Amino acid sequence: MGTAIKIGIIGAGSAQFSLGLVKDICLTESLRGSHITFMDIDKGRLEVIYRLGTRYASQLGADLTFDATTDRAAALQDADFVVNTAYVLGHEVEAKMRDLAAEKYGYYHSGSFGSYHQLRLMLDVARDMERICPDAWLIQSSNPVLDGCTLMTRETGIKVCGLCHGHYGYMEIAQTLGIDPAKVTWQAPGLNHNIWLTHFIYEGENAYPLIDEWIATRAEEYWRTHVAERTHDIQMSRGAVHQYHMFGLFPVGDTVRHRQWWWYHTDITTKKRWFGEPWGGPDTHLGRPFFVAGLEERLKEYRHWAEDPKADLTKLVGTEKTREQQVPIMDALTNNNEGCFQVNVPNRGALAGLPDDVVVEVPAIVNQKGIQPLCVGSLPPKIMLECILPDWLDMERELLAFKTGDRSMLLFETLSNHQTRNYDAAVALLDDLLQQPFVVEVEDWEKMERIQDTYKYPRPL
Repeated sequence: MGTAIKIGIIGAGSAQFSLGLVKDICLTESLRGSHITFMDIDKGRLEVIYRLGTRYASQLGADLTFDATTDRAAALQDADFVVNTAYVLGHEVEAKMRDLAAEKYGYYHSGSFGSYHQLRLMLDVARDMERICPDAWLIQSSNPVLDGCTLMTRETGIKVCGLCHGHYGYMEIAQTLGIDPAKVTWQAPGLNHNIWLTHFIYEGENAYPLIDEWIATRAEEYWRTHVAERTHDIQMSRGAVHQYHMFGLFPVGDTVRHRQWWWYHTDITTKKRWFGEPWGGPDTHLGRPFFVAGLEERLKEYRHWAEDPKADLTKLVGTEKTREQQVPIMDALTNNNEGCFQVNVPNRGALAGLPDDVVVEVPAIVNQKGIQPLCVGSLPPKIMLECILPDWLDMERELLAFKTGDRSMLLFETLSNHQTRNYDAAVALLDDLLQQPFVVEVEDWEKMERIQDTYKYPRPL
């Protein structure tokens, strides 16, 4: 027997999350009788996901109920869990920003000026939850997890758990080495998108020597012949191995593509050297459009399934659980089906060398007592100084810029970009980006203008 729950999914029209969440809930017997509210401001996508979710559950014979709304408050009402998957600006706006920076100012695949819109939404959701469902858990499943979860846990009293699936890179390491991932014990703590393989044990023995042997005997052949079939297939790239040699531990998941290390990202030739063919990793003018096209194709496929009354969704979607952690964590917290998960939660001593109120990515035991992070000790001083602490400071600058509206802090971020040629170029780029109608909504722009009256760019002397 289990306990039914109410789940509100914010940004339910996502091509990456919602249908997988429905499948996992349908296949979790202890959550039978639960209710899911899909919420999205895109009515078309919302309708597709609602139709697919209800039909899949019906065809599977799952005891679930559903509704859909464009009203966030309605989705939060009586919720036990809120899953936020929303991406405010969207991939189209992201591409326009990069194109503007590239075509007018010569930046290669750059031009972002922070995560204002995402942080604004995250904080608004958290504050709504304080008012409407203060006892619910928020499971944050869209980026920036580090910045957003730290902001929400500092500014509100709600319970927040950030999730990412980058840690599954340990499985790719094991598979490439030719060992069974199911027989691997691992640990990869750090900050989101900045995690490091501190423990890699295979059948009771340290498996790092297997990585070293692979590098010495098979890596060059792998890099010469391997052609990625998906943009994020970079876990065993030349860049990952170079970071291992640079920093002393193997990087896991999105850590490999961290833009903090600019020397891997100067141009497409350099990116292909470090991250392989055919795209040079996901963060290129070749890789990103391919990735986004895949998402659009998936949405197109979903629409086709929704419009076809004869579509057998149990065959199309499958009847095996995904490896995402959202639903198992809900089940553990509700029904005491205990598990160990990779989570992003306030530090509180779990990872040495960082303040308690900074959200860290660490393993945790989850059961009805809550989410209990394991104390993982410390990372090597070299990784702390060259990787973790710089990321923490970047996050603190991002949050201060968000809270104060200090435009000069956005300028500092642009000036810190290695592609910035001079001060005037950075000012011009940021001015241009901030004037684009696709970047700032009118009411937010007016609010920022009021705040920024006292924060003008320092001009050259």
